Amino acid sequence: MFVPVLAALIAILGALTGIALAGGRRARFLVPVSGALLAGVAVFGLLPEVLQQIGWVAGLGLAAAGYGLLTLLDRMGYPLCPSCSHGEEFAGSLVLATALHAFADGWGMVAIGDHGAVPAAIVTAMLLHKIPEGLALGAMLRATEPRFAIPLAVGAELPTVLGGMTGRWGTPAGWIGYPLAVAAGTFLFLGLHAVLGGARGAEGGVSRR
Repeated sequence: MFVPVLAALIAILGALTGIALAGGRRARFLVPVSGALLAGVAVFGLLPEVLQQIGWVAGLGLAAAGYGLLTLLDRMGYPLCPSCSHGEEFAGSLVLATALHAFADGWGMVAIGDHGAVPAAIVTAMLLHKIPEGLALGAMLRATEPRFAIPLAVGAELPTVLGGMTGRWGTPAGWIGYPLAVAAGTFLFLGLHAVLGGARGAEGGVSRR
């Protein structure tokens, strides 16, 4: 259980750093950077793992469904962007997707174990990816729900420990890849919207000068 607890602590510390750095004018620059990190986690972290587990058709289809669902909600009047006045929808989607991802991370870390160089390398990579994940989570929560950014960030990453406890009973079930594919699609949507929203904000700031 040491590795999942360490992973959760790394992610929470990263999130606290993101929250601290995203204050004031720095949010204009840090939020789009964090959005790019989040999209990177989806494209280079989650999706390859999911596609290997459940195949290209199901993986890409469910990721597109997750992306499409948030797009539909956004067009129905539920703004899902860091700079929107109704940031709670964005924060809720981000926390839910992160919590699911964290649970799967913890489960996988314990199930893999520490036998041999390859599993050790995989676990190390999983620990390292918690740093950009935490930074992106913290910065984007600070931009949407500043009063509750810290408890939301902690709540999103603590499922890593719960996943680790579950991992003591067996390897991750095959079905876990399906909700993770949807989570990858939501990460991609939220990350890209943070990047595009930051770009529009920067253009607006230039035009006002």
